[in-house]
Amino acid sequence: MMKQLGMEMEELAAKEVIIKLEDREIVIENPSVSVVKAMGQKTYQIVGEEREVLAIPEEDVKLVAEQAGVSLEKAREALEKTKGDLAEAIVLLTQEG
Repeated sequence: MMKQLGMEMEELAAKEVIIKLEDREIVIENPSVSVVKAMGQKTYQIVGEEREVLAIPEEDVKLVAEQAGVSLEKAREALEKTKGDLAEAIVLLTQEG
């Protein structure tokens, strides 16, 4: 019936779908992705397990690492834990010793 309406549907073998927003990313894990083609347009339908990831600028990571005297990795972890709050991340790291 879809073909009669000029529509085609295709399943994609996707491993992960990332939607990048200004302040965060939405990651869809184990997705089921369908593409519907109709009237020269493509529509994507995505179903899966969602998790959000905060987008932390590299400059923020470097600043926190420098101020707290820790590695970039530790600085990034602290920023993720504090949801990007620079001051809170620095305080957290300096209190840990």
